[in-house]
Amino acid sequence: MGTISKNFSFREFEHSDTADQMGITNVITTFEVRNAVKELTLELLQPLRDAWGSAIIITSGYRCAALNAVVGGSKTSSHVSGYAADLVPANGRIDEFCGFAERWLRETGKAFDQCARESDRKGNRWLHLGLKGPDGRQLRRFYNWTKK
Repeated sequence: MGTISKNFSFREFEHSDTADQMGITNVITTFEVRNAVKELTLELLQPLRDAWGSAIIITSGYRCAALNAVVGGSKTSSHVSGYAADLVPANGRIDEFCGFAERWLRETGKAFDQCARESDRKGNRWLHLGLKGPDGRQLRRFYNWTKK
């Protein structure tokens, strides 16, 4: 029940240090969100992991509404619906990984909504990858974003 693919599990999507620290229960409770997480994993994350050839860590997957508010996420964030994840490569080569993911998306023609190189004021960096946005959109948008 907890495994989605050969390299990803629902537990990885639900885990959040922030939620743990704040006493927020961040558990997927609906079939719709569970199915969205599964679709994101099978359509994008597992194929990207296979192409990359080494481990990818989900730093932020599913976010319940309370967690999304605490981290300052958009009210329409695809993390809440289960269609987005923030990723870092286990080997730490974030720039190489982001470039690889962008090229892979372009070369494979995979449908997606957002692929964003993101960072925060502390210098943490990650790749945000979303399969679908509000209303099921797939804009195939690449961008860079720094949290203020």
